[in-house]
Amino acid sequence: MRLKSSIWVAAYLRRCQTEGVFGAVSRRGAEEAGAVFVKVALMDGNAMLYAPAPQTVYDDSRPAERLFLPIAPQPVPEPSIDERLAKEVRFDPDAWIVETEDRAGRHFLDLAKN
Repeated sequence: MRLKSSIWVAAYLRRCQTEGVFGAVSRRGAEEAGAVFVKVALMDGNAMLYAPAPQTVYDDSRPAERLFLPIAPQPVPEPSIDERLAKEVRFDPDAWIVETEDRAGRHFLDLAKN
């Protein structure tokens, strides 16, 4: 069983905070199971975007884990990330958007499981 999105987001933001990375929810989605998108702003006008992995990536041995795939793993202009997120929200109004700011681009998504 996977954690509620609201609990996962709170834990993720706490993880960022303990590493000295500012993070905030810029859009609240569905408490139970809203998709979570993570924007990593590099504070130079560029950003990266991570989106939930499709269900085909999951295997039966780790069904509770949240996996993310880079949509923009290399820095791109921040407005293009914002446009993509606006499209995602139009498609899925239950989606969450979490934004972090870190000049080094740290995101901790490989460590933020469940």
